[in-house]
Amino acid sequence: MIILGVDPGLRCTGFGVIESRGRRLNYVTSGRIRTQSQELPDRIKTILDGLIEVISKNRPDVIVVEKVFVNVNPQSTLLLGQARGAAISAAVLNNVTVKEYTALQVKQAVVGNGHAKKDQVQEMVRRLLRLPAAPSSDAADALACAICFAHDAPMSNKLAQLSNKSF
Repeated sequence: MIILGVDPGLRCTGFGVIESRGRRLNYVTSGRIRTQSQELPDRIKTILDGLIEVISKNRPDVIVVEKVFVNVNPQSTLLLGQARGAAISAAVLNNVTVKEYTALQVKQAVVGNGHAKKDQVQEMVRRLLRLPAAPSSDAADALACAICFAHDAPMSNKLAQLSNKSF
């Protein structure tokens, strides 16, 4: 299964692609989509176009997007939500399933601590994917989203199978 993780941001959106084969995770690619314009519509278009390109090159089976948390500044939360919308739109336009996790869920799955710091996430992503160096924080967060799904999907499948059985 090919999994694309996305860490949405208006200035910089991180992406990371992994391949999951059973319990083995393989790094495919990662990076950042940087926006240059100050205009919101231009930023959204850059994110959308960039993710559509990543999707067309890597053909993911699922796209995992980090959920927005409500922070102190409601305006920032709304703007971040629009970056998420661009990521979800890229998935929907390419008929790719979308899965969402909170930052707490992602950190818990990757580091074992839902309140882990950025450098801890980067180091665990490096170790789990056997990378020579830690990825940038944006790419690491996106790869962590993908890893979270890879760890969660087998359990979700088992639970779904159990719920279909009558006792």
